Amino acid sequence: MPKLKSILVPVDISEPEVASPALERAVDLAHSMGGSIRLIYVRSVLPVSYKEFLPPHFDEQQQKDCEQRLAKVAGGIALPKERVSSVGRLGAVYNEVLKEANRVAADLIVVGSHRLTMSTYLLGSNAATIGRC
Repeated sequence: MPKLKSILVPVDISEPEVASPALERAVDLAHSMGGSIRLIYVRSVLPVSYKEFLPPHFDEQQQKDCEQRLAKVAGGIALPKERVSSVGRLGAVYNEVLKEANRVAADLIVVGSHRLTMSTYLLGSNAATIGRC
């Protein structure tokens, strides 16, 4: 079995329980294979028409909040701190996750998903899109 050096785990910081099973599995894999975990959270791009209603430093505040919440998740991972990292991005979830996977040369992406419903079956989900790429 190939060694997994780098595992990327997308996390939705507004619904961490969705990523919990995926994160547990990723930690087990990283622990058993000596790998590292990279958490990623992707913030949605707001429509330009909303910008005039937002405070002046809204994007910076959102990024800082994102990084703090990711650090909290990372701090709860049972691996040495040097084997856990995180990053916040802005854009489309699947695009940013795939870009980050390429950037860090991830050997594996472990994605949590909501329960499969007819809408996600027909329309797809971020997890399904990442899995197909």
